Amino acid sequence: MNTSLDQASQATAIPSVRRVPAGRIVSWLHSGWRDVVANPIPSLAYGLLFGIGGDLILLASIGRPHLFTAALSGFFLLAPLLAVGLYELSRQHAAGTRPTFIESLRGFRGNGRSIVLFGLALGTAALIWERASVIGFGLLGGTPGVNVRQFISEAVANSDNTVFLILWFVLGGLLALATYAFSIVTAPLMVDRKADFVTAALVSLRSFAANTVTLLLWGQPSSC
Repeated sequence: MNTSLDQASQATAIPSVRRVPAGRIVSWLHSGWRDVVANPIPSLAYGLLFGIGGDLILLASIGRPHLFTAALSGFFLLAPLLAVGLYELSRQHAAGTRPTFIESLRGFRGNGRSIVLFGLALGTAALIWERASVIGFGLLGGTPGVNVRQFISEAVANSDNTVFLILWFVLGGLLALATYAFSIVTAPLMVDRKADFVTAALVSLRSFAANTVTLLLWGQPSSC
């Protein structure tokens, strides 16, 4: 009974947020590399699966410009959820164990309800961008089956589209920024501390507000 109460208290307690200098980014990258070296097979398996999945999505949408842009950006919007297994690898490595790829998938089950809610939130963001891409594609005069490269070239070359393209990219950037802000530490908190989704998302937003410059810089190498 006491154990259950302790776990519930841990899940609802809101962690404090510290200010972190930009210099810590190097140590974060080093820690990530250390995790890969300590357990390379499951780590590289995730990278391989992500790469193959991304290529398949892009290939499936190559003749559909509106789906191409949605797939390209949607993959990044969903990345925090897909990385749950990597967070589990890192957590178990810190605990002194070397889990297999299959064992790392337990990270999705350990706090299943919150992770599902997180996935729904990210999926909603991806769906919003997909719908915006469809509308943008239509307003730019796109027709089904047109080549992606041809569509982009014609859209950029037409000076009448300049303002609309700027607004489109600004909308996409704001959506990506909002998604990034509420998902920075959401998955790690749900995996490691069993925090509920709302608590983890609020801590992510507070972390972004307290460390905006550092986290924007961190977003550059982590998105490459």
